[in-house]
Amino acid sequence: MADIAKFIEDIKALSVLELNELVKAIEEEFGVSAAAPVMMAGAAAGGEAAAEKTEFDVVLVDAGSSKMGVIKAVKEITGLGLKEAKEIVDNAPKAIKEGIAKAEADEIAAKLGDAGAKVEVK
Repeated sequence: MADIAKFIEDIKALSVLELNELVKAIEEEFGVSAAAPVMMAGAAAGGEAAAEKTEFDVVLVDAGSSKMGVIKAVKEITGLGLKEAKEIVDNAPKAIKEGIAKAEADEIAAKLGDAGAKVEVK
């Protein structure tokens, strides 16, 4: 039991991006999908309204064909230097901003989309 508790604590310490990578790795390793259990859990709740999400993450999925434009947009959005912004773009998928309001997340996603990037708001 101690091993299971430690495993759960380790999972709690992961960032959203790391957790997403873990889920994908488990899906690939065991040939399963995490979507089915989530849907079943929702159905088991009797259709109760889920709490409205108030915090969102903007994740750069792909820089697209206009990489320099996306680097400039990331630099502007994050306030990072050119080198750091380039590292984020080069290491996509990467979270640009986490735990922000829906309006701000949509605004950032639009800026990155206009620059040619593929973005997800989670």
